[in-house]
Amino acid sequence: MVDKNDSLAREIDEELRREKFEKLWEQYGTYILIAAGAIVLAVGGYQVYDQRKKSIAAENGARYEEAIKLVEQSKTDEAQKALTDIISSGHAGYASLAQLQLAGIHLKANRPKDALAVFEALATSPTADADIKTFALLQAASLRLGEADFTELQNRLKPLAEGTTAWRFQALELLGTAAFKAGKFDEARAQLTPLLADQETPRATMDRIQLILSSIAASETGKPAAAPAAPAPAAPQTPAKETTPSNAGKPAAGGQ
Repeated sequence: MVDKNDSLAREIDEELRREKFEKLWEQYGTYILIAAGAIVLAVGGYQVYDQRKKSIAAENGARYEEAIKLVEQSKTDEAQKALTDIISSGHAGYASLAQLQLAGIHLKANRPKDALAVFEALATSPTADADIKTFALLQAASLRLGEADFTELQNRLKPLAEGTTAWRFQALELLGTAAFKAGKFDEARAQLTPLLADQETPRATMDRIQLILSSIAASETGKPAAAPAAPAPAAPQTPAKETTPSNAGKPAAGGQ
């Protein structure tokens, strides 16, 4: 008797649940189907987008490789056109690399104003990598070293010199060199002397700094000294952490 009662109770409970589900389905079934469809569409759409993104990256990678070959073959006009096309319509990462290579072409052709325009455009690009933008800022400042006054160069370089980027040594050296050229010897010492005690300062940078400091000392004592050369712009290249094709970092122009 107990078993029959339990069986009846289970049947009633199942029936009630079925009726409750049917009512819920009648009330919300359409919304559930819409939500499920939206999920399917979202997943499918993301997969299509992801595949398209990879396809575009591969396509622009191939275009960039071809442009580099033109640079290496000294087909300057063709290389410049190919790089310009990548900059205007290419993948964000390859567009930045193309800008560096284009700036290198201008430098090699002794067109510093054109190179400056490219570097400044790259430095303000909303899609460029932060390290590449910092590098572009440094290169723009180095190209202005012979013409700009100290205030302009200080505004350009101080944020880089005070940061922790890989380019801070070059920024401090340029800032000290600009101060020296402006006759601000105390400022030049303040920027350059700490670099001599920093074990991470590159050897070539230290040699140039010592020459500048020797020139300052000679100027103050009235003894002649060889005028230090301004640091040459570094070869346009990609910071180490950027993932590029095998020869993406090859510069289009010689470095320092």
